[in-house]
Amino acid sequence: MQFAKAGQMEYQVEAEILHDYYRQGSRSPAYNSIVASGANSCVLHYGENNARMNDGDLLLIDAGCEVAGYASDITRTFPVNGKFTPAQRAVYEITLAAQEAALASIYAGSTWNAPHDAATRVLAQGMIDLNLLKGSLDEVLEKESYKQFYMHRTGHWMGLDVHDCGAYKVDGEWRKLEAGMVMTVEPGFYIRPAANVPKEFENIGIRIEDDVLVTADGYENLTAACPKTIADIEAIMAK
Repeated sequence: MQFAKAGQMEYQVEAEILHDYYRQGSRSPAYNSIVASGANSCVLHYGENNARMNDGDLLLIDAGCEVAGYASDITRTFPVNGKFTPAQRAVYEITLAAQEAALASIYAGSTWNAPHDAATRVLAQGMIDLNLLKGSLDEVLEKESYKQFYMHRTGHWMGLDVHDCGAYKVDGEWRKLEAGMVMTVEPGFYIRPAANVPKEFENIGIRIEDDVLVTADGYENLTAACPKTIADIEAIMAK
């Protein structure tokens, strides 16, 4: 976060990520890093990493390394100039609240889909509150109109592979979570220019992703040390 500056190229930040992997003892990324600024933050699996980062842009970094054969997968989104705009702040807070709701639904005996349902409800309500979507929460969920701004699942299994093997359903029912399972939790909110999108919200793309171990009575966030609140991010980047 402190390395990133307006005027840099995305690949310069990618190089710093790889440098830190090697410096800390990992010899391999778990997958090709996503370093997506501005409008690129709204592109799922963006991989070019060749745009210049502009003042006022958000930077979405989805990256992880391998250690002892095991993968990691972390996403953080922050402003390259160190300060969120009011619109960026509003969308970010909704996305973070969605992740917190998803995390609260993780415990042994819950189901695989519970985090996704919890996150989607928070995101959909946020889209209504920001006047990006019309209708009641139930209508938005039933019609799936929220998919204009949130079009992917909230997580995947993780282990020896970043998208590790394992069924998500058993006999047609969402799989029960068990202690020892490891999964990602990664809600997102992506606002491309459209007729129903006010100018100040255009090209805001946010994803917040952590790696979570399911425990008997809840979960352990394995990537909790990576800052993600607005206050923590702005304080770090002010240094």
